[in-house]
Amino acid sequence: MAQNRGGPFLILAIVLGLAAAAVVFLYLNQQSASNITARSTRPVVVSVADLKFGTKLEPNQLKVVNYPKDSVPPGSYTSIDSVKGQTTKIFLASLEPVLQSKLSTVGGGLSMMVPHAMRASSVTVNLVSSVSGFVVPGDHVDVLVTIDQTAQQQLATTKTILQNIEVVAAGVKTEQRDQENKPNTDQQTITLLVDPPSAEKMALAMHEGKIHLTLRNPEDLDTLKVLPSVDTREILGGGGPVAVATRRSAPRVVYKDRVVEKQMPAPAPEQPIRVTVIKSGKSEQQDPANDHK
Repeated sequence: MAQNRGGPFLILAIVLGLAAAAVVFLYLNQQSASNITARSTRPVVVSVADLKFGTKLEPNQLKVVNYPKDSVPPGSYTSIDSVKGQTTKIFLASLEPVLQSKLSTVGGGLSMMVPHAMRASSVTVNLVSSVSGFVVPGDHVDVLVTIDQTAQQQLATTKTILQNIEVVAAGVKTEQRDQENKPNTDQQTITLLVDPPSAEKMALAMHEGKIHLTLRNPEDLDTLKVLPSVDTREILGGGGPVAVATRRSAPRVVYKDRVVEKQMPAPAPEQPIRVTVIKSGKSEQQDPANDHK
């Protein structure tokens, strides 16, 4: 009877031992899988949403994701605290890795990229006039301005005002919203590296007309000293100066913005013909004989 009573306890002990072994086995498997994952991936800090240049990074704008060990980009960060407070130098897309080359030092900004005696000047253009948004930092562009017809200017005119200008930053402008209160991504902010006189030209061009950018080949460094403007008359095939009629009796002087009649001098009065007659040692003036009736 004693042997029969010990049988259930023996079975229970065997079951508990097997359960404990199973738990230990599963735990070891999980640890092994975690170790394998840890050895094959690396944490990388990425942006949560699109960030424009000059943005001071905050923890809520970043997160950490695991990248395959062989795919971790050089210059990446492993913790959010490593990039907190730094400023973006270029546009960052959502889930794009935050790299050292894309950030300025703490407390700096785009000004760190501006060489001595140069200026960073931004212009807002739409995606069409900025080559469908393909303008990125490092590209070189020409800047054109189109000025509409005004009271002083009878024709719309387009002129190239800057050539071979470097792009230092580019990003989609999302501050403006459309009628449905959705972010308007049709606008793009392009920051160009220019000298002070060129910055003045850009400011005036933005005030007076519309800016267009043309993308240059990286190897094309040539600039033209003289680039004539193009107006509506030339586009429509009526190029050439406008003929101005003149009169022989009253010639016209043509200025750039007006035509002025040139006043002809009044003819001098006709002097009467007199003859000198000497008689008895005296001389006197008389009319010709054929003038007397």
